[in-house]
This record gives sequence, C-alpha cells and structure tokens, in this order.
Amino acid sequence: MDEKGISGREQCPDRTASAAPLHQDEKPPAPLSSSGSPADRNHQPGAIAGRLSLVDGRVIKLPAVMGILNVTPDSFSDGGQYLDPERAVAHALEMQEAGASIIDIGAESTRPSGARAVSAEVEIGRLLPVLRQLRGKLSVPLSIDTRKPEVARVALDWGAAIINDISALSNPAMTALAAERRCVVVLMHMKGGPEDHNQFASYENVVDEVVSFLAERVADVVRAGIDRSRIILDPGLGFAKAAQHNLTILANLARFCRLGYPVLIGASRKNFIRKIAGTTDAELLLGTNAVNAMALAAGAAIIRVHHAAPAAVTARMAAAIAAAHRA
Repeated sequence: MDEKGISGREQCPDRTASAAPLHQDEKPPAPLSSSGSPADRNHQPGAIAGRLSLVDGRVIKLPAVMGILNVTPDSFSDGGQYLDPERAVAHALEMQEAGASIIDIGAESTRPSGARAVSAEVEIGRLLPVLRQLRGKLSVPLSIDTRKPEVARVALDWGAAIINDISALSNPAMTALAAERRCVVVLMHMKGGPEDHNQFASYENVVDEVVSFLAERVADVVRAGIDRSRIILDPGLGFAKAAQHNLTILANLARFCRLGYPVLIGASRKNFIRKIAGTTDAELLLGTNAVNAMALAAGAAIIRVHHAAPAAVTARMAAAIAAAHRA
C-alpha cells in the first residue's frame, strides 16, 4: 500500500525507503519511536500536503510508488518467485533502487481466484527471515500486507511502518494495534473475502457504494483512536469488482479524493488490464502504466506495482505536470 494526491485541485491533496528461519518467539530489535510530529496531529481531511509523515520521523513524498514483494508460492503474478528469503531481500532492494518509496510485503495470496487462506504461523514463518535480513539494509518504509493482527504486530516489531489491510481493519484487534503503534493504515474496499470476493461483484452504483464504505470505515477507525493523518484509502480494484466496475472507479477518482485522504491505486497486471491491453508481459506493463498515469493525473497519491522503475518514471512525470498546473 505511497501517499497523497498530486494535482493542485481543491478536491485532492497535493504532492510536494539463504537465511535460517526465525522462530515466532525470537526477540526482535527495539521498536521504533512512537512520537509523531505536530503537523500529523493537526491534520484535517482535505488539507493540502505533499507528504506522508511516519511515526519514526521519516517522510514519504507524494506521489509515491509502492513496490509489491510477495513472499508466497501462489500470488497471481509472481507467486513463488520470491519465496526464498535471499531472493526476496534482493528484490526489495532492487525496487528501492528503482524508485519505490514503500515496499509492501505480504505472505498470504489474495489473488482473484483460488486464493487459499493460511495461518498466522505460516505467514510469520515466511516473513521473518526476510524482515530480519532487510533490517538495516532497506531505507524506505516497509508496509505489511496482512489481515491478521498477530502478523502485523510481528512485522511492526521488525520495522514495518504501515499496515495494508484488504479487510479495512475489520478486526477490532487490528484497529487497536494500529492505534497503539500509531502506524499508517491502508483501508481497502472488498466484499466477501479473498476466497470468494468474485461472487459479490454486483452494485447498483459502484462508486457510491465504495465511497460510502470507505467513509464509514474512516469514521470507525478514527473513533477507535487512529489519527486522520495516518489513513490511506484504496478502492480495491479487482476485489469484488468486474472490469467495468474498475473502469468506473478510475473514471471517478475525484469522488474518492474528495474524502480528504491519500488514495492508493493497485491496478498492476490485474485481469481488467489483461482483458483490455492484452496478456503479454509488455502489454500488461504498458496497460498498467497507462492506468497509473491516468490515476495520478486524477489525484491518486500512491500506485502499488510489481515493476517499480516504470512506475517511478510515471510518478515523476505526473508530479512535474501537476507542478506546472499550479505555477
């Protein structure tokens, strides 16, 4: 899950880091500082800001690229490629060098069909060897892609600064953890779960329903103690959404930006791109870049991608055009 909007329009915010496996009970390094900046505490929805401040003092400039690191055997695009910890670490560092501002690591597949839930113990077992090796090597922030609070807690202990939860913190224990640790959270829309969400791709008005859901989840987590300055919204492209739903959301991103929070778009290599752009690697990359460019121009703040280098170029160009628009 990068940051806030890039355009200068009022409705969107503006944009101005082979090992032996560890045991779950192994003691992690000391946690990061939990003090936030006054600017974070004074944030108001819709405020013009070109950065996202983290609890440890680091700042992510927006727009930003979130690089995907799947340490799974069965993810839809790159399943099995980075299950080996050394390969996963090397890939994370490659994405950082290519321009990713966030590395989003996940150990449970949520692919569009055939996803199988795994236990927290399995997730932690896949994550820990990678997290241990990345500590001290990776300078950009880590995001943990998980629905499970026990997994998120371990990742936060080992340096993650963002929780990217496809269930939008529906588990009260996850909400409590995020509030306790003052980390940034990504709230994503989905109906159903990873195993069955395609059964629920039916809407009277997809934009109205997704916007309402995200607004309600924001209200819920703020009441639970999560600061507004630490919230990112994700409309959940491909999750309980047919191709036309995804296109309709992308055509109406201003509605999501008007909620006043950074909007993350995760379109990389998804099925609706395959249906329109084609199925070769080149077509998927070009199709993904086209979606990302349009999303950034419409106000998206973060683009979540498998290939960081072309996405970073897209983000730089979008930021330059936005700056020229404001001049």
